[in-house]
Amino acid sequence: MIDGKTVVVTVPAYNEGRLIRRTLATIPEFVDGIIVVDDKSEDSTLAEAKAAAVDDARIYIIERDKNGGVGAAIVDGYRAFLRGEGDICVVMAGDAQMDPDDLAHLLAPLVEDRCDYAKGNRLLTRDVAKVMPKDRYLGNIIFTALTKWASGYWHVVDSQCGYTAVSRATLQNLDLDAVFTGYGVPNDLLIRLNVAQARVCDVPVRAIYGEEVSGIQPFTTIPRISMILIKGFWWRMWQRYVLRDFHPLVLLYAFGFLLVLLGLMGGFWLTLQRVLFDHSITSATVVLDALCLLIGFQSVLFAMTFDMLHNADLKVRS
Repeated sequence: MIDGKTVVVTVPAYNEGRLIRRTLATIPEFVDGIIVVDDKSEDSTLAEAKAAAVDDARIYIIERDKNGGVGAAIVDGYRAFLRGEGDICVVMAGDAQMDPDDLAHLLAPLVEDRCDYAKGNRLLTRDVAKVMPKDRYLGNIIFTALTKWASGYWHVVDSQCGYTAVSRATLQNLDLDAVFTGYGVPNDLLIRLNVAQARVCDVPVRAIYGEEVSGIQPFTTIPRISMILIKGFWWRMWQRYVLRDFHPLVLLYAFGFLLVLLGLMGGFWLTLQRVLFDHSITSATVVLDALCLLIGFQSVLFAMTFDMLHNADLKVRS
């Protein structure tokens, strides 16, 4: 317990036999319960977790019948948390990548009731570019930019960080059955949290990389997360600005993207006509295509500005 709030940590684990004991052993004493979700591991993860449970009565183990992905394991942990009586649920991966010394700082905004969902931000640490693998660092920056746009949390950085804490009331407002079950779960959750109008806070945490083995496959993970963000963006527009309330920014986005697409297609067609077929292009045609692009880009920028203003009350600084 911390400042009168009971804290439960859920630990999703898949093939973390070498690191799961270390992870569990370092979880602070103020944590009231630990839920380990074994995602049908093929190594000694489950046996190691059971051995740790003998020495730590806080540990409760969930054995999944089949491997469902990190998102499925997290959701199972959330459901188990909701069946209990804890106030705050924290997610710490079973690969010892999340510093337990950062946990109190991560919990502070929730304990003080300044936010509903706190997430770690590794990109604020000075040595992150040296510690984090270059490909993951670059990918993280790109996905952070896309997640800002898709989720409406324009202040959030390090969208791929899974070190998070959420209040019971906020979890109860989410449709856990619809949460994505793979590596895109942090991005998907942020989109759903925005629709639930949850206050989100970024908290600086240390980046740790060492013995863990990444299960991320770039050629499949990148397209998958990109599709989650695109679909999630339009789902958020429909839910927040059409069904639950109306705001013209959804029209600005729709017409803006349409005009940009028409402008790009028109520019490509005009270029082909001029370069390949040597056809003359009138000035009026060029001006019309340029206007499509200009008005389209301006509409998208206006929509982004309105979205930022509309979500300003969900922005919390640590």
